[in-house]
Amino acid sequence: MSCCAPGAEFGAAAGGLSSDELRHAARSLGDGTAQIELSVPAVHCGACIRTVEQGLSRLDGVVSARVNLSTRRVSVRFTESATPPVVEILTGLGYPPHLFDEAGLQTERTLSELMRAVAISGFAAANIMLLSVSVWSGAEAATRDLFHWLSALIALPALVLAGSVFYRSAWSALRHGRMNMDVPIAIGVTLAYAMSLYETVTHGDHAYFDAAITLLFFLLIGRTLDHVMRDKARSAVLGLARLAPRGAIVIAPDGSRDYRPVGEIAPGTRLLITAGERIPVDARVAGGASDLDCSLVNGESRPQPVMAGSLVRAGTLNLTGPLTLEATARAEDSFLAEMMRMMEAAEGGRTRYRRIADRVSALYAPVVHLTALVTFLGWMVVDGDWHRAMTIAIAVLIITCPCALGLAVPIVQVVAARRLFERGVMVRDGSAMERLVDVDAVMFDKTGTLTLGRPRLVNAEEIAPELLTIAAALGAQSRHPLSQAIAASAGGRAAVADLDEVTESPGFGIEGRAGGSIWRLGRASWALGQGDEAGDVHRSGTILARDGRACAAFRFEDVLRPGAAQAIQALEQAGRSVEMLSGDTEAACRDVAADLGIRRYAAALLPSEKVARIAEMATAGHRTLMVGDGLNDAPALGAAHVSMAPATAADIGRNVADFVFLRDGLEAVPLAIDVSARAGRLIRENIALAIIYNMIAVPIAILGYVTPLIAAIAMSSSSLLVIANALRLLRTPKTAAAAPRPTVPAMNRYAGGRAA
Repeated sequence: MSCCAPGAEFGAAAGGLSSDELRHAARSLGDGTAQIELSVPAVHCGACIRTVEQGLSRLDGVVSARVNLSTRRVSVRFTESATPPVVEILTGLGYPPHLFDEAGLQTERTLSELMRAVAISGFAAANIMLLSVSVWSGAEAATRDLFHWLSALIALPALVLAGSVFYRSAWSALRHGRMNMDVPIAIGVTLAYAMSLYETVTHGDHAYFDAAITLLFFLLIGRTLDHVMRDKARSAVLGLARLAPRGAIVIAPDGSRDYRPVGEIAPGTRLLITAGERIPVDARVAGGASDLDCSLVNGESRPQPVMAGSLVRAGTLNLTGPLTLEATARAEDSFLAEMMRMMEAAEGGRTRYRRIADRVSALYAPVVHLTALVTFLGWMVVDGDWHRAMTIAIAVLIITCPCALGLAVPIVQVVAARRLFERGVMVRDGSAMERLVDVDAVMFDKTGTLTLGRPRLVNAEEIAPELLTIAAALGAQSRHPLSQAIAASAGGRAAVADLDEVTESPGFGIEGRAGGSIWRLGRASWALGQGDEAGDVHRSGTILARDGRACAAFRFEDVLRPGAAQAIQALEQAGRSVEMLSGDTEAACRDVAADLGIRRYAAALLPSEKVARIAEMATAGHRTLMVGDGLNDAPALGAAHVSMAPATAADIGRNVADFVFLRDGLEAVPLAIDVSARAGRLIRENIALAIIYNMIAVPIAILGYVTPLIAAIAMSSSSLLVIANALRLLRTPKTAAAAPRPTVPAMNRYAGGRAA
């Protein structure tokens, strides 16, 4: 079974796709670059991936190009100032692209084509086999020739119609001066038919039309099973795509309502979402109250209540009442789209195993053709029977396809990504799973990571109302959980204070001007500057200061993240050291560390100090996993060997992290390590299976003990064996680390620091 399918497999090519259309379809990344994703159906192996990525990377303005083999999609990042000729280059390389619309539709179209080809070849093979029975039974002379000619007439349309699956791909490769895995298959099937036709014309005793068409039949069965099993492996991505609404009711400024496609919904657009509808984009509730099914986001089956001011995610289901929403992001920038991109990117990482498999697959075409030629010449020298020599050479052409090796790595990465997704963990890059297995140290942020990051202000009644109003107005301008807790405690008073020049310093706090004074809310040392150093106030983690003098101190309580203690215990039992890095106070860190059994922690750290600690570990030879959620954790997440963040993390934290876990439980950390380790073992097993297959099959074929039909069955079986071995990962039992959540989560009181 070849992993190279026809170039038109996924529908029409880009054809007239212009630069303007390319720019329109591209998604701005906000840093002067844009990203476009195109379907490239002719990509099917490591050589194809290398050709596309190298060809695009040479273009001026292209920052990066990455090909995803499972979805046959190329993602190109380029500078917005100049749109490179991506379409022209891809078409010139023999990989005509088109805009990617709906993965499910493309998959069904491909499957229909393959099933039609299987039916045609199967029908022809059965009828030719019936005619062959008469020949085998002793038909001679004119009768034998008649049956051979009838077989030839039945085989020819089957060869053209069913064999086009291979011929189109082979011709496209040859026309652009390259080879792929379908070239030897096309040659082998054609030679088998030509040899049989020669025997018929020369009144020979034996023709092999039945073998040629049955060979094609088995090859197509293998190709179809390959497609189905690949689709099964990436069904999580397709399931997410089906959750995306096609549009929503838009409320115009004049109050009129109109249904618009999701692509026309921009930030600021007001939407009406009735009960039973899914939310199309990330949005804020502008009016109404309802319950949402947020299981897609947090894995919880219990409905979540929302009301005016609540943030809602794309893909969540409105259950009970109508909601008026204000969109905060486009569909392509929403949470659901981000999850789909992470799932699709999981298979695209260039792990060391993937690079080895790609290099071996790239050598396939010249090596296999040379092997077949040497086999033919060798048998001609041995016995001079060109007919037998040709038959053996055809078998060698077919049996040596390295499809099993080409599938060994990507299919496991796709299955592992699906396995993790089903347990609430998103993978951004397949190579991250390989790096995760290597970690020997795990570092956790505290607030929002070891705790849920949903603190509650506990001393609001001790603070003067006018000071609480100022603090709440400042806190409302920040997404930091402590700021949000202060804003929530003040209710509607947060909007009363009139603030100017509001700025936030990540890791320190937020500053604004009101009544001629500069107010600061955040870390005590930052808020006070060189001012007040009064004992109790200064030691407090979060304070409100006016012109450098402390006015109020805030105390909070937070909830430990479910499964945190069990996760830390599982990590330590596996021989990995655990450390907590936090910007919070010494007292708060000490309490959390004691509750969770963490023996080593560092408090009151700035973002740069977290990075320095990770660098220190790297210098000592340790590979570190950083788990954090805040804006201030982004540098540390980027500096670590591999990183993980909760779905509730700040956008920049999620974008930097290699893994994102959707559920509240921290058991996602040991789970991801366990699944990644199992995936690594399966990859090594698959590579070993592929190598053993070729070591056994190729010599047997060269020695003449394999017919072309047996070669086709063996080739298909090797690829299916590799895929089936990868799918074992879906049946992996739950790990011990995934312990039940405690019914009553532990509460931790602490004097919260600004940059916890």
